[in-house]
Amino acid sequence: MFGVCLYYAGSREEAKDMLQEGFLRIFKDLPSYNGKGNFEGWMRRVVVHSAIDFLRKQKIKIVDFENSEHEQKNSYEMDTSALFGQNDTAGSLVKLMQQLPTGFRTVLNLYVIEGYSHNEIANLLNISTGTSKSQLSRAKEQMRTLLKEKLIR
Repeated sequence: MFGVCLYYAGSREEAKDMLQEGFLRIFKDLPSYNGKGNFEGWMRRVVVHSAIDFLRKQKIKIVDFENSEHEQKNSYEMDTSALFGQNDTAGSLVKLMQQLPTGFRTVLNLYVIEGYSHNEIANLLNISTGTSKSQLSRAKEQMRTLLKEKLIR
Protein backbone atom coordinates (compact mmCIF):
# COMPACT_ATOMS: atom_id res chain seq x y z
CA MET A 1 0.00 0.00 0.00
CA PHE A 2 3.01 2.28 0.48
CA GLY A 3 3.63 2.02 -3.26
CA VAL A 4 0.08 3.22 -3.92
CA CYS A 5 0.69 6.24 -1.69
CA LEU A 6 3.99 7.01 -3.46
CA TYR A 7 2.06 7.51 -6.70
CA TYR A 8 0.01 10.30 -5.11
CA ALA A 9 2.63 11.83 -2.83
CA GLY A 10 5.24 14.42 -3.64
CA SER A 11 7.77 12.75 -1.31
CA ARG A 12 8.35 9.60 0.72
CA GLU A 13 7.46 11.45 3.92
CA GLU A 14 4.14 12.56 2.47
CA ALA A 15 3.49 8.98 1.32
CA LYS A 16 4.13 7.72 4.85
CA ASP A 17 1.57 10.19 6.19
CA MET A 18 -0.94 9.08 3.54
CA LEU A 19 -0.30 5.43 4.39
CA GLN A 20 -0.83 6.03 8.09
CA GLU A 21 -4.14 7.78 7.43
CA GLY A 22 -5.09 4.98 5.03
CA PHE A 23 -4.47 2.25 7.58
CA LEU A 24 -6.34 4.16 10.26
CA ARG A 25 -9.30 4.34 7.89
CA ILE A 26 -8.96 0.63 6.99
CA PHE A 27 -9.09 -0.37 10.66
CA LYS A 28 -11.99 2.00 11.31
CA ASP A 29 -13.94 0.80 8.25
CA LEU A 30 -13.05 -2.88 8.55
CA PRO A 31 -16.54 -3.77 9.82
CA SER A 32 -17.97 -2.36 6.57
CA TYR A 33 -15.99 -4.88 4.47
CA ASN A 34 -18.61 -7.46 3.57
CA GLY A 35 -16.26 -10.21 2.44
CA LYS A 36 -17.33 -9.97 -1.18
CA GLY A 37 -14.56 -9.27 -3.63
CA ASN A 38 -10.84 -9.09 -3.11
CA PHE A 39 -9.76 -7.77 0.31
CA GLU A 40 -6.58 -6.26 -1.14
CA GLY A 41 -8.67 -4.42 -3.74
CA TRP A 42 -10.91 -3.04 -1.01
CA MET A 43 -7.86 -1.93 0.97
CA ARG A 44 -6.36 -0.27 -2.10
CA ARG A 45 -9.56 1.66 -2.72
CA VAL A 46 -9.61 2.87 0.90
CA VAL A 47 -5.94 3.93 0.67
CA VAL A 48 -6.53 5.77 -2.64
CA HIS A 49 -9.46 7.66 -1.14
CA SER A 50 -7.37 8.43 1.95
CA ALA A 51 -4.57 9.77 -0.28
CA ILE A 52 -7.03 11.99 -2.13
CA ASP A 53 -8.46 13.24 1.16
CA PHE A 54 -4.93 13.95 2.35
CA LEU A 55 -4.29 16.00 -0.79
CA ARG A 56 -7.57 17.86 -0.33
CA LYS A 57 -6.49 18.82 3.17
CA GLN A 58 -3.27 20.14 1.65
CA LYS A 59 -5.42 22.32 -0.62
CA ILE A 60 -4.28 20.82 -3.91
CA LYS A 61 -4.67 23.12 -6.83
CA ILE A 62 -6.10 21.69 -10.01
CA VAL A 63 -6.03 24.40 -12.61
CA ASP A 64 -8.96 24.49 -14.99
CA PHE A 65 -7.48 24.33 -18.49
CA GLU A 66 -10.72 23.08 -19.95
CA ASN A 67 -10.98 25.90 -22.47
CA SER A 68 -7.27 26.12 -23.26
CA GLU A 69 -6.15 26.29 -26.90
CA HIS A 70 -3.07 24.25 -26.05
CA GLU A 71 -4.85 21.01 -25.18
CA GLN A 72 -2.73 18.05 -26.29
CA LYS A 73 -4.47 15.17 -28.03
CA ASN A 74 -1.43 12.97 -28.66
CA SER A 75 -0.83 9.64 -27.05
CA TYR A 76 2.65 8.51 -26.17
CA GLU A 77 4.22 5.16 -25.58
CA MET A 78 7.81 4.38 -24.72
CA ASP A 79 9.79 1.34 -23.63
CA THR A 80 10.98 2.61 -20.26
CA SER A 81 13.25 -0.38 -19.69
CA ALA A 82 15.64 1.20 -22.21
CA LEU A 83 15.84 4.27 -19.95
CA PHE A 84 15.91 2.72 -16.52
CA GLY A 85 16.97 -0.88 -17.00
CA GLN A 86 14.76 -3.83 -16.22
CA ASN A 87 15.09 -3.72 -12.43
CA ASP A 88 14.50 -0.05 -11.66
CA THR A 89 11.68 0.96 -13.98
CA ALA A 90 8.90 1.29 -11.39
CA GLY A 91 11.00 3.16 -8.84
CA SER A 92 12.33 5.56 -11.43
CA LEU A 93 8.89 6.23 -12.84
CA VAL A 94 7.56 6.97 -9.36
CA LYS A 95 10.38 9.48 -8.86
CA LEU A 96 9.55 11.14 -12.17
CA MET A 97 5.83 11.20 -11.33
CA GLN A 98 6.60 12.86 -8.00
CA GLN A 99 8.02 15.78 -9.97
CA LEU A 100 4.62 16.46 -11.53
CA PRO A 101 2.36 19.09 -9.99
CA THR A 102 -0.07 17.52 -7.54
CA GLY A 103 -3.14 17.97 -9.75
CA PHE A 104 -1.45 16.41 -12.77
CA ARG A 105 -0.10 13.51 -10.69
CA THR A 106 -3.46 12.86 -9.04
CA VAL A 107 -5.47 12.73 -12.27
CA LEU A 108 -2.78 10.65 -14.01
CA ASN A 109 -2.82 8.09 -11.20
CA LEU A 110 -6.59 7.90 -10.98
CA TYR A 111 -7.01 7.49 -14.74
CA VAL A 112 -4.01 5.37 -15.75
CA ILE A 113 -3.26 3.32 -12.65
CA GLU A 114 -6.60 3.08 -10.85
CA GLY A 115 -8.76 2.94 -13.98
CA TYR A 116 -11.25 5.67 -13.07
CA SER A 117 -13.15 7.37 -15.88
CA HIS A 118 -12.93 11.14 -16.36
CA ASN A 119 -16.48 11.45 -15.01
CA GLU A 120 -15.54 9.52 -11.86
CA ILE A 121 -12.39 11.61 -11.40
CA ALA A 122 -14.37 14.81 -11.86
CA ASN A 123 -16.84 13.75 -9.15
CA LEU A 124 -14.09 12.57 -6.82
CA LEU A 125 -12.03 15.76 -7.12
CA ASN A 126 -14.92 18.20 -7.56
CA ILE A 127 -13.71 19.37 -10.97
CA SER A 128 -15.24 19.29 -14.44
CA THR A 129 -14.75 16.37 -16.80
CA GLY A 130 -12.93 18.70 -19.18
CA THR A 131 -10.51 19.69 -16.44
CA SER A 132 -9.82 16.03 -15.73
CA LYS A 133 -9.07 15.45 -19.41
CA SER A 134 -6.82 18.48 -19.70
CA GLN A 135 -4.95 17.60 -16.49
CA LEU A 136 -4.30 14.11 -17.87
CA SER A 137 -3.12 15.53 -21.18
CA ARG A 138 -0.76 17.95 -19.46
CA ALA A 139 0.51 15.25 -17.10
CA LYS A 140 1.36 13.04 -20.07
CA GLU A 141 3.12 15.92 -21.82
CA GLN A 142 5.15 16.74 -18.74
CA MET A 143 6.04 13.05 -18.29
CA ARG A 144 7.23 13.01 -21.92
CA THR A 145 9.47 15.98 -21.17
CA LEU A 146 10.84 14.37 -18.01
CA LEU A 147 11.47 11.08 -19.84
CA LYS A 148 13.27 12.91 -22.66
CA GLU A 149 15.44 14.74 -20.13
CA LYS A 150 16.27 11.40 -18.50
CA LEU A 151 17.16 9.98 -21.91
CA ILE A 152 19.48 12.88 -22.70
CA ARG A 153 21.41 12.49 -19.43
